[in-house]
Amino acid sequence: MESLHPDVRIVWGVGAILSALFVGSVVAVVDWYLLDVGIWLAVVVGVSVAAFSVLFVFLRYRVWRFEIQADSLYLKRGVVTRIETAVPYVRVQHVDTQRGPVERFVGLASVVVYTAGSRGADVTIPGLRTERADEIQDQLRKLAIESEEDAV
Repeated sequence: MESLHPDVRIVWGVGAILSALFVGSVVAVVDWYLLDVGIWLAVVVGVSVAAFSVLFVFLRYRVWRFEIQADSLYLKRGVVTRIETAVPYVRVQHVDTQRGPVERFVGLASVVVYTAGSRGADVTIPGLRTERADEIQDQLRKLAIESEEDAV
């Protein structure tokens, strides 16, 4: 099983810190207009959310694994609820690479696999070096084409 690049923790961490800032700001606004407790409430809530989120990032990284098997893409992830997903190549519609601004900054990309069938069944492999993401995209595309030909 292959793990994600360690720099994905930076990407997830930035998202966690931004979420904590947002939550702290909302608490500050609510406090300002309704509670009048003081700014310390917003600071405590924001720091608590940031600390929990950063811990969650490290736990999430430790669990996230994927494997390109002979007949399917296998993913293993989840901190609280463990999720194991097998995506048969015959169900793959198309494969994209995706790079957000923070991912571009640290040189990472994600591979998004779009599947046939139920809505929300698409899977993403985050935290890949750009070259590795391109390799996986090509490999999955070829495996999907081969499985389609074998099914006919």
